[in-house]
Amino acid sequence: MNKWINYHHLYYFKTIAEEGSVTKAAEKLRLGQSTLSAQLMQFESQLGVQLFERENKRLKLSEQGKVALEYSQQIFKMGLEMVEVLQDRIRPSRMHVQIGALDSIPKNVVLKLTEAALKVEPCQVTIVEGGPNEMIRELQAHRVDLYVSNFLPSGSQAKGLNHQLLSKKSVSVYGSKKFKGLKKNFPQSLQNQMFVMPTYDSQLRYEIEQWLRLQNLTVDIVAESQDTSLKKMMAASGVGLICSSALSVEEYVDNGTLVHIGDLPGVTEELHLIMANRKMNNPIAIKLLKSFSL
Repeated sequence: MNKWINYHHLYYFKTIAEEGSVTKAAEKLRLGQSTLSAQLMQFESQLGVQLFERENKRLKLSEQGKVALEYSQQIFKMGLEMVEVLQDRIRPSRMHVQIGALDSIPKNVVLKLTEAALKVEPCQVTIVEGGPNEMIRELQAHRVDLYVSNFLPSGSQAKGLNHQLLSKKSVSVYGSKKFKGLKKNFPQSLQNQMFVMPTYDSQLRYEIEQWLRLQNLTVDIVAESQDTSLKKMMAASGVGLICSSALSVEEYVDNGTLVHIGDLPGVTEELHLIMANRKMNNPIAIKLLKSFSL
């Protein structure tokens, strides 16, 4: 394949993708539809990938097309910026790093990662939150540079990924002051108590349930959520008990809103920093993967 990209073709592709059709793009570019279609086919042939999926005479970006569109937008944005910088109209923009985080990741962890990125060098940080499958797709499509998760992908999802263990913390039961009496006769005191649980998107949910089965305990699950902050608020208001690492609830424990009820031996909460292999990795993301820890 020719190593040089035809930037006219790249611009034509970008315009078609943004306009949603060859017809609209041709009008904007003042080119014939047949000419523009031919240029697109040449560009796809040069790249060796199909950028669009053609469904019922409509164009839909393929997965490779979505990646190509993001790169093309950045390329032309930087080109315009270069001209303005050379003409002393603006200062160069900050380097951009996009961090994905599972919904259940404590917000203070995301904050610490953001602060670490800003210390590497002045940059602009974008935080994207979502479910595990969504975040892995974003990572593999290179729309996210780093991904913080409480479990590692397995099977085909793990292909082409690098990771670093950020922390492995023991898990305990916490609750509002009205549950303080449960410290006595723990863990049997948990029988039939109200709990706010993580959803099954979290590996922690499976570990908690396994521990309860081993203790022959049954609990009353009154709420479940991916959002760690919401679970802590529910626990603080007395909705139910929660299972968490000390790192996640330290602020609530320090101010007396939550109390430690008891430990869950063998149950741990892991946090991982994950990055996808790519030819040109974000330099800030590389430094964070190598050096960031909790």
